[in-house]
Amino acid sequence: MDWDKLRVFHAVAEAGSFTHAGEILHLSQSAISRQIGALEESLSVRLFHRHARGLLLTEQGEMLYRTVHEVFSKLSMAEAQLTDSQERPQGPLKIVTTVGLGSLWLTPRIKEFIELYPDIELTVITTDQDLDLTMREADCAVRLTPPTQADLVQRRLTRVHTHVFASPEYLQEHGMPERVADLADHALVVNNEDQNPIPNINWLYNAVRDATGKVPRKALTLNNLYGIFRAVEAGVGLAGLPDFLAREARHLVRILPELEGPGNDAFFVYPEELRHSRRIGVLRDFLVSKVAETRF
Repeated sequence: MDWDKLRVFHAVAEAGSFTHAGEILHLSQSAISRQIGALEESLSVRLFHRHARGLLLTEQGEMLYRTVHEVFSKLSMAEAQLTDSQERPQGPLKIVTTVGLGSLWLTPRIKEFIELYPDIELTVITTDQDLDLTMREADCAVRLTPPTQADLVQRRLTRVHTHVFASPEYLQEHGMPERVADLADHALVVNNEDQNPIPNINWLYNAVRDATGKVPRKALTLNNLYGIFRAVEAGVGLAGLPDFLAREARHLVRILPELEGPGNDAFFVYPEELRHSRRIGVLRDFLVSKVAETRF
């Protein structure tokens, strides 16, 4: 099989259309179509179902895509290791972390890292879903749950503490709760548990229900902590938030200080193959130093 055609096939499978793949590869749509047609002819199979809204892989196409994707991932890993053999850390480095941690804590501090290592092309992905590091969807991650994938190196960074917070405007309008039972009369902002892997993410809702026997009122449900943080800032209701999120805002009020959530550990993780990567090493050391400066 021709590697150029496989490269085009991989791009089309990832993009879902000839047009988008052409934009990525800087080729015309007709050139992309010819390459895919020639590959299908050489293999005597159809790789895509064509329809009005784009392309879908056939069963044979899925099989080829899995193999090609694995090969390209290994090539990318080899490229990273070759680049790291040079003296100064340089080249692409992709880190994934949660929306809240990435938006409110990591991004404001990343300028210093960029100035220290200008030859590293850093990409930050914020998502509350786990990307597959072994398939190089990212090079490394900061996660608020222990990694479940095999062959990942993990470094515990810190313990993340959680408490109850509200905006001054909300408390002025609805009053300051004095005990847990009072929270049954307040509006809570909660997380969509189906879209968040952190255990007991709605610990405040559960604590109020268990303490009062009442079903708390959900003012709003969101799918990530950053959205919950912004809703609390806007006075929508009370929420259990990591302390570092509320501290970055500087004006949220911590209420019922004796009521603390379960908390969780933050980990820096990366594939075993990148254990000796200088880019991974300098980023890990940078994160450890910044965590030491932060009260989580």
